[in-house]
Amino acid sequence: MIAHRATLDVSQVLVQHVARLLCEERRLRGTPKDSRVLSPFRQAVMVLRWFRGEHDIPKLGRDHRVSRATAYRYIHEGIEVLAARAPDLPEALDRAHADGLAYVILDGTLIPIDRCAEPALSVKGESIDAWYSGKAHRHAGNLQALSAPGGLPLWIGEVESGSVHDLTAARMHVLGALYAAAARGLPTLADSGYDGAGIGIHTPIRQPEGNQILSPDNRTYNRLLRALRCLGERGFALLKGGSRNTGERHRGLMG
Repeated sequence: MIAHRATLDVSQVLVQHVARLLCEERRLRGTPKDSRVLSPFRQAVMVLRWFRGEHDIPKLGRDHRVSRATAYRYIHEGIEVLAARAPDLPEALDRAHADGLAYVILDGTLIPIDRCAEPALSVKGESIDAWYSGKAHRHAGNLQALSAPGGLPLWIGEVESGSVHDLTAARMHVLGALYAAAARGLPTLADSGYDGAGIGIHTPIRQPEGNQILSPDNRTYNRLLRALRCLGERGFALLKGGSRNTGERHRGLMG
C-alpha cells in the first residue's frame, strides 16, 4: 500500500466553522472531553471530504483511522449539525425580501437513490413503484428548492418519492408560502412543469393548440423568463458539488 498526501479544496475558515458547530454539538450531547477518536477539526475535515464527493465512507474511515461504523456515525452527525443551521422556508423568504431580491426561482431535481421498491397507488389508482421516476428511468427522490436570481440556493424542501410530479411536490411544500411572498412583492419564476401553480408563480406561456403560434409579445415573455430562470439551475449544481471552487460560496450558504 502506498501512502500519499491530498489537499481538501475548501478554505480553512470553512473547516473551522464546521468544527465549531461540531464542538458545540458535543457539548450539547454531554460528550466527555477526549472521548472521541477524532477532534472536531478532524471530524469536520472528514465531513467536508464527503460533501466534496468522496462518498466511499469505509475509505474515509481508513484515512482517518476510525472504524466503518464510526465513520458513518461521524458523517451523519456532521450532516445533521449542518442541516439544523439551514433556514426554514419562511425565514428564507423573509431574508430574500429583506435583501431586496426581485424574485426567487423555483425548481426541482431528481436525486438517484438505492431505495428498494415500495408499492403505491398513482393518481389514476394504478399500482406503481413509489420511488421509481419515469422521467429519470431509475429510483430517485424529488427535491424542490428555491434559488436567488444569481443561482445561490436559498432553501431546499423535504424529499418526496421520485414518482411525485414537481407541481405536486411544490403544492405540498412551498406554494402556500410563495403566494404570501408574491403578495409582498416577491414573485417566483418557474419552468413549464409548474404550469397552473397559481398567482405569483410565473411560468412560460404554452404553445397554442393546432397551427397557431404565440404572439411576438408572448414569445418575448418566454425568452425573457428563460433567460432569468436558467441561472436558478446553478443552485442545484452548487448543491450537488458541481463546481470545484466553492470555498467562498459554502461560507455564503452557511451565513
